Amino acid sequence: MQYRQEHEEPRTQFVDAQSLPEPTEAPRSRRRRPRWQKVVLITFLVLALLGGGGLVAGGLYFRSINSGIERVDAFADVPEESRPQPAAKGALNMLILGSDSRDPEGTTGSRTDSIILAHIPKDRSSAQLVSIPRDTWVPVPRSKNGDNGGRDAKINAAYAWGGVPLMVQTVEKFTDVRVDHVMIIDFAGFVEIIDALGGVDIDSEKSFTSIHPPFRAFKQGMQRMDGAAALDYSRQRKQFADGDFARIRHQQQVIKAIMDKAASGGILTNPARLNSFVKASSSAVSVDEKMSLLDMATDLRNLRGGNLTFLTSPTKGTGRVGSESVVFANTEKAKSFYGAVRRDAVPEILAAGK
Repeated sequence: MQYRQEHEEPRTQFVDAQSLPEPTEAPRSRRRRPRWQKVVLITFLVLALLGGGGLVAGGLYFRSINSGIERVDAFADVPEESRPQPAAKGALNMLILGSDSRDPEGTTGSRTDSIILAHIPKDRSSAQLVSIPRDTWVPVPRSKNGDNGGRDAKINAAYAWGGVPLMVQTVEKFTDVRVDHVMIIDFAGFVEIIDALGGVDIDSEKSFTSIHPPFRAFKQGMQRMDGAAALDYSRQRKQFADGDFARIRHQQQVIKAIMDKAASGGILTNPARLNSFVKASSSAVSVDEKMSLLDMATDLRNLRGGNLTFLTSPTKGTGRVGSESVVFANTEKAKSFYGAVRRDAVPEILAAGK
């Protein structure tokens, strides 16, 4: 079955369609280890703001962002013969991986908590962000060293077993959608980013108490949250009947709130706040080596919370495989859904995601 967001944020659609075998060896990085284990969504916001900020903002801050964002060789170990062919000319599909290195429930640095396939249509007028639940049971290709994969597993096992390249392979195999770029951010980096914005407004679907110290009490309805509170809110799942699906909704809410606050809060006209925001954002973000930040900034200059649509990959709900609790993909609906993504058929994407 699919779970749906009951209390939607204004103007943005939320349609919800969700640890992991222990890795035998953590994947080795081809780059120096970052300040945080990085994994990505704020790239959308940073680039969209700089692209929309005109020559002044771009001239002042683009060089800072370009030098501050680290690169990952996301496609080096992905066999070209196994990859889907590009379908819709001009459209972009980006794999966005999100993790939380400061999560109190985290047990290893090799997990990825959020897996999002972002589709940006050819006309660049919108974006559809598709969350793939981290426990989705999928075929995982064999890792480059041959020690892992080659069998069905939870989708986030791919990152532990083979890093970003194996995650790219796994997502492409599952969706049959070619990944053009990869973005990475640590959700823990939201603290500095949100504080640089002066807080964000979040509409909580119900009243509940965090299970993590200092055990914040969140009231139902709209409320202003600083970075620490918003991060805490985005982590919560055990108080909700739909578990990780609730956490997906909360992360989507926080992402949208950041974008809306940055776009409407006058940050581009306040050099001090813009500088703090850029420093916090660029230190949390990684992108693939092929991405042109200038081109992406231009492409995303009109994106705001109102023209993003959050969806969840179609599922049949949760169940068990042996001792593991997993999410089963609705393969029939997923085939239609991702077929629309490949064709850049936005109305069909939205319809198939319902």
